[in-house]
Amino acid sequence: MDRLRELLAEHRELLAAAVLINLALTALVVAGFLLLVLSNQGGIFSYFASHYQKERSSAALTGAMLDPDPLAEESRVVKIVERASPAVVSVVVTKDVPIIERYYEEFNPGGGFFGPGTNFLIPRLRERGTQEQQVGGGSGFIVSQDGMVITNSHVVDDTAASYSVLTNDGDSYEVDVIARDAVADIAVLKIKSEEVFPYLDFGDSDGLKAGQTVIAIGNALGEFRNSVSVGVVSGLARSVTAGDRFGNTEQLDEVIQTDAAINPGNSGGPLLNNEGQVVGVNVAMAIGSENIGFALPGNIAHSIVLSVKEYGEIVRPYMGVRYVQVNSQIQERNDLPVNYGALVIAGGSEMAVVPGSPAEKAGIIENDLILSIDGVSLEGKSLASVIRSKSVGDLVRLRVLRGERERTVQLTLERAPAP
Repeated sequence: MDRLRELLAEHRELLAAAVLINLALTALVVAGFLLLVLSNQGGIFSYFASHYQKERSSAALTGAMLDPDPLAEESRVVKIVERASPAVVSVVVTKDVPIIERYYEEFNPGGGFFGPGTNFLIPRLRERGTQEQQVGGGSGFIVSQDGMVITNSHVVDDTAASYSVLTNDGDSYEVDVIARDAVADIAVLKIKSEEVFPYLDFGDSDGLKAGQTVIAIGNALGEFRNSVSVGVVSGLARSVTAGDRFGNTEQLDEVIQTDAAINPGNSGGPLLNNEGQVVGVNVAMAIGSENIGFALPGNIAHSIVLSVKEYGEIVRPYMGVRYVQVNSQIQERNDLPVNYGALVIAGGSEMAVVPGSPAEKAGIIENDLILSIDGVSLEGKSLASVIRSKSVGDLVRLRVLRGERERTVQLTLERAPAP
């Protein structure tokens, strides 16, 4: 301990000098940092401020994407409806119906035995002429300035009825039914007028995505013209069996499912995207469900419009086979190796392959299983829907399973014969 005290006493001056040098170096470092900040005119601080601002801007943009301005969305829908409504019409079905009147006929069960005043008056009904009455209706929309209208085929399927359309302004026009396609459930009408009409454009229904906003407009319940409902695409490429109150049914393939309310009377009205373009034709609703409606793809309706404009009628491509869509039950029943495709098979009086058809010319036979067309698999798609997307004269390649052997068959689609 004494020796330590002696050493500290001897080197006290050196230790003090070292402390002073350390303090001086620290002061120099601090001064240099301050000079750097001042010479950069607050550059470091502006860097941190800028970085913070960028983070705030990025967060705001992300928030806007996830939580869009509801007022802006509402304004968009309002503008679309305002533009589209003048082109949406109510289709009115009228028909001559008999006028039934009641009259009374005297009846005396005793043939006068009971004397005068004992006759009974029995009510009877008789027809007394006819009168035109509204017997049905639906919706439609104008697709050309000269007054071409699209609606469902089932809305105008009564050939004995007459038809007219009622615009949103309340103007009534008689129409001719130019063409009906019962397979696609699309009909084309033509307004009997030389006026120039507002019309709707078609969008690409193949580009629809689940969750996309859609707008349905139509004559709800047959009495509320241009009723508007907004929803989303809740499903794509559905296959449904639709029926009416008379017990008639039809198979609809590749339809669009939506939760936008579709009610009786909406049939034939447009389903619009966020650009106000037609992406579907409203066709049916699921009875007993909560907001499950269906629309035919707009691309099918558009192709029919183009066909009518070019040929004056609906021209459909045609293969000439009768088939059933394969599922797990049909696979098991027919001992098939796959649970999809179109099995060519006869039924009742209908032959499996139509004589002279493109299918017969290409060598298709009964029990062939068609798996794909031009590389498009029939897994989840119907043969009719894929063929419907083609044109008359197209050369298509079919992948066909015959027994255990797979082969490729080419055929040229022809024009479907008149029904």
